[in-house]
Amino acid sequence: MARHKEKRVTKKLKKINRSAAGIDIGARCNFVAVDPSCAAKPVREFSAFTAGHLSLADWLSECKVTTVAMEATGVYWIPLFEILESRGFEVVLVNARHVKNVPGRKSDVIDCQWLQELHSYGLLQASFRPDQGICTLRSYVRQRGTLIRYASSHILHMQKALCQMNILLHQVVSDITGLTGLRIIRAIIDGERDPQKLAALRDGRCKRDETEIARALHGNYRPEHIWQLQLAFEAYEFYQQQIQTCDSLILAHLEILSYSEGDGLGQFDGSLRRSSVEEIMRKLTGADLTKIEGISTSTALTILSEIGTDMSRWKSAKHFSSWLGLCPGTKISGGKVMDNSSRKVVNRAATALRLAAFSLHQSKSAIGAFLRRLKSRIGAPKAITATAHKLARIIYNLLKYGAEYVATGQKIYENQYQARKLKVLTINAKSLGFKLVPISP
Repeated sequence: MARHKEKRVTKKLKKINRSAAGIDIGARCNFVAVDPSCAAKPVREFSAFTAGHLSLADWLSECKVTTVAMEATGVYWIPLFEILESRGFEVVLVNARHVKNVPGRKSDVIDCQWLQELHSYGLLQASFRPDQGICTLRSYVRQRGTLIRYASSHILHMQKALCQMNILLHQVVSDITGLTGLRIIRAIIDGERDPQKLAALRDGRCKRDETEIARALHGNYRPEHIWQLQLAFEAYEFYQQQIQTCDSLILAHLEILSYSEGDGLGQFDGSLRRSSVEEIMRKLTGADLTKIEGISTSTALTILSEIGTDMSRWKSAKHFSSWLGLCPGTKISGGKVMDNSSRKVVNRAATALRLAAFSLHQSKSAIGAFLRRLKSRIGAPKAITATAHKLARIIYNLLKYGAEYVATGQKIYENQYQARKLKVLTINAKSLGFKLVPISP
């Protein structure tokens, strides 16, 4: 019986876009590659100065390039990205991990040529980047977080200086930067040493009495420690002023994004007012994210500044959760699951959702009950990630469909969980030839 040789059909990839360019970003220079049919010299080097960026954009226009792929490297890509975007180019920002396996030797020239070739075949996927208005808001919100971290470090410096003088202020007040704590610290810096007079500065809502506070304020007031306390306090006050300035910029930009005549939103006065921000975000997104358990105003603002309001960037809530790195992984080889842990991604929105989930340990809501049930079964880290995943799906549906969030209590959740569990037990018993019979009390 004659054997017929199978003909192997090989399909070659077709270039879908010959007007594509690839750019390898560097701190000192940028290497650009275009299709060889577009220029006699398809690879050129440009300086990292603004003049070099402008020359690069002019050369791409001469080569009839319409779309550009660049590799994200630090923050060096941002100026060039903005210049090319303003010139009308379609700029694709590529994750460095997706294009790291360059065949052959490694060099900047090969990198840009490899980017151009992959992009011409349509094999590169653009990283998420919101529109310009949300990018501006994101810069303000991220800078605000940086200022808060800087201020918190100086709180530790103040506490260290107080401990060196054996002034145990942190043991009698819950927060040394509260009303009582700051009054006492200011008085110490101004020269007051009498523990009774310092304790008399306590706020009326403070739980400790003046006698107990005075015992904690009897210390060794050495001049070098006082000087360290003063430096830390002045630095803390400086960052608090910067945070207030940043708050006013955030509120002003939110009003620019959503303000129109006759809305009655009012004018900003330099402080990030809770009611104003919630009202503007509700108008901007069409939903009130702060109604979700665990989502505060600052958390909602962080999430909004990272993901924007256009949920069409993700096909479904599953794609959105995968982008956040909150869903299980799918590493399968030979039909065997190698690893199903969530992907490790650096995403500020995912971090905010995890912190929101962590705050629900004592919540009497359905999401809090969900967290506690998973925590007892799979441990706290995985339970927090799963709860953050649930919050992400809720936020996606609210922003995409504009629905109102309806809170569910712990009791309703427990009843639903017991009903589902009873249904599964009934099906399993029936498959084994048994019947569940309730025990009468």
